[in-house]
Amino acid sequence: MKAVGYNSPGPIDRADALVDLTQDVPEARGHDLLVKVLAISVNPVDYKIRMSRAADDGIPVVLGWDAVGEAVSAGEKASGFQPGDRVWYAGSINRPGTNSEYHLVDARIVSKAPASVSPSDAAALPLTALTAYEMLWDRLKVDVPVPGAAEAAVIIGGAGGVGSITIQLLRALTSLTVIATASRPETKAWVKQLGAHHVIDHSKPLAPQVEELDVGAPGFVFSTNESASYAQDAADMIAPQGRFGLIDDPEHFDIMPFKAKSVSIHWELMFTRSLFQTTDMKRQSDILQHVAELLDAGQIRSTTTESLGNISAGNLIKAHQMLESGKARGKIVLDGF
Repeated sequence: MKAVGYNSPGPIDRADALVDLTQDVPEARGHDLLVKVLAISVNPVDYKIRMSRAADDGIPVVLGWDAVGEAVSAGEKASGFQPGDRVWYAGSINRPGTNSEYHLVDARIVSKAPASVSPSDAAALPLTALTAYEMLWDRLKVDVPVPGAAEAAVIIGGAGGVGSITIQLLRALTSLTVIATASRPETKAWVKQLGAHHVIDHSKPLAPQVEELDVGAPGFVFSTNESASYAQDAADMIAPQGRFGLIDDPEHFDIMPFKAKSVSIHWELMFTRSLFQTTDMKRQSDILQHVAELLDAGQIRSTTTESLGNISAGNLIKAHQMLESGKARGKIVLDGF
């Protein structure tokens, strides 16, 4: 089968940063489902892994975690899917990725794909939707009010992949006032299209801008990037006993500004359940099923903004370059080989 991968970690501007490969088709065993990949999307985790993970025993690293595909076969412990079923998932970070014609994934983190959109539009959502959904309901518990706080949530980095679906999930499933940050005219317009009630500029101090909105101190703040830079701002704006969440990897993060307000800090890694084979792994299948239903009902939309054609080393290099620029809006997708 065709695949795209690399042997040595490093920057994207090397000739061998990503290369086209030929590999054997894997066999589904145990809980695994073998999927023929129809479309993928690219996420910041792809280039972060490419910069740090080396090949093991000469086996190239294959990146990619988002996928929409067709079920081909299942292991003896897998259930719920038949050959030909259209499925979607975000995979596991400690296994080979979806930049391949055929892919093995644990069936417990898979659901039926939405029927109303193309595979590439659907592929934009699994990883970011799981991240957003888990942060909002499993970590921040946005359905449990913060005493005395404004019924509002601030999304720092609203135009990125995670921010784009977070805004939509909050609008579809809660009555919270959604305040999203963006700094360029096109990203400000994007987050407004997705349903943000208010847009503030993250290139300027955030707390005074939130205060000017006159909605009160928000109970929830979710930072999707550069969290260390926004810690003090977040501590200033958030309500006492509020809940703050982050998903990025700051080298240093000072939690002391949050102490006086007894703010709880929540880190979300979408891969935790699959990495540790937690007893509630199926929660991800259930979340994806709910997101598919919301998409098919027209309550949310795909966050696809760029389609780069078929999966190949050349097109994936372009995708990585776009993401690493820090100026991507929404999600970058590719169709199958």
